[in-house]
Amino acid sequence: MGMTPLAAIIISLQAKLTVKTTLPTNLSAKQEHAGGWGRCTVQLSSLGGDSVPKKLVTIEEEEEHCSRLRANVVSRLVMADSSALICEENQHENVPVYEFMDVNSKEFHIGAFRDLWLDVLNPKVYSYSDTAPEIEDVEFIEEMGIESKTLEELKSICSVDSLRSGHEGTDNVPSDLHLSTLKLRKRRQDYKETLTRYTVDRHEVYANEMEMTSVGKKPDDLRDLIPEGEIILTFNIMYPILFRRFKFVRAYQTLHVLGSQKLSDLRDAICCVSDLQVFGEFSNTPDMVPQFISKDHYKSAFFFFNGTFFNDTRFPECQDISMTTQEWTRTRDFPEFKTAKMEDTSFYDLKMKVGFPYLYTHQGDCEHVVILTDVRFVHQNDCLDIKLYPLITHKHRVVTRKCSVCHLYISRWITTSDALAPTDPCLFCDQCFRMFHYDDKGNKLGDFLAYAYVDPGTFN
Repeated sequence: MGMTPLAAIIISLQAKLTVKTTLPTNLSAKQEHAGGWGRCTVQLSSLGGDSVPKKLVTIEEEEEHCSRLRANVVSRLVMADSSALICEENQHENVPVYEFMDVNSKEFHIGAFRDLWLDVLNPKVYSYSDTAPEIEDVEFIEEMGIESKTLEELKSICSVDSLRSGHEGTDNVPSDLHLSTLKLRKRRQDYKETLTRYTVDRHEVYANEMEMTSVGKKPDDLRDLIPEGEIILTFNIMYPILFRRFKFVRAYQTLHVLGSQKLSDLRDAICCVSDLQVFGEFSNTPDMVPQFISKDHYKSAFFFFNGTFFNDTRFPECQDISMTTQEWTRTRDFPEFKTAKMEDTSFYDLKMKVGFPYLYTHQGDCEHVVILTDVRFVHQNDCLDIKLYPLITHKHRVVTRKCSVCHLYISRWITTSDALAPTDPCLFCDQCFRMFHYDDKGNKLGDFLAYAYVDPGTFN
């Protein structure tokens, strides 16, 4: 397996990423007047500087105004920079603050960050038990410093029932139409009745948003209840680089993982069409396609998190497929990277950055960008069944590829060098493939190559 561009990019980011920003203080007076600081007055006015007047009498007054603005901005930037340095000195190293604004956080230890939360937060915040309404009323009265009568009055005034009116039908438009809005509504209703609607798959519009199917789900066995104070990490698994239409752009899956789970649990939860491929050419033996898939045969994989290759070594046939990447880095003056076993490493043991791209590689060269997007405590409204984690909360739906002949059924075969096919390569469903390429006795008609095809929409 050779070194791929995606692995090179991510390793370079984690090894040598440095960004410096400087304040443009070397502008000449002519440059300032031509479009330096003066051109930035609209953006910098929020820092306290006055915007440039719409009309200045002389160029000298405009230059003087720009000089005052620059002095004001520089002083405020210096103050902001000094206050930021003070905050950084007082900031704990395991509190994830921005490294690059709106891009990614600084590196922090997930287990230590959880411990900081547990030390600071009141256990009531992350407890699964509901507080009795009477206790909530007493706490509210003490916190707000009001009397019980005032609380009852607030309950009646702010009640949801007070915001409701009687049910009014919106479909029946009165016959006596005086308002123009009602006339337009009636005309719109009459027009809609003349339309022909296709309702196929309309019930699946939000089928890819699967988080709501498990909200508040409790386990049948209390031993499977997630402990209070557990961490949920949200990962976006991007499309593999093989999908050039969606690479680096769209999340293929979104997964919730518990901090106590192993990296191998995340690896097993990632669904990829590369794991379902069946290798081999079967034009002469279409009925003897093997039952095993590539995931059963090629089990090697690794994560690359924070300068460490976490390899899957759970099975005897697993190989260290990260060695090729490590050998490539040694020839290009990269720092020495570490290796570890993903089945022995939990997420509490990791140091990571929120919003930073990491790498997952399997099937030799199928690469996915993995991004940690959120770290939080488990809440009582979350799915509390530990057996359902890692939990898929979003899955991008892919349009299935239909048979090139009937255009009805999902493709099962792909042929090449096929004189009977309209295109090369060409997709066929199982029925059309056999009717097109074999006689009644199952004998092959013509010369062609046939391979089993796994549609990307399989995971829909």
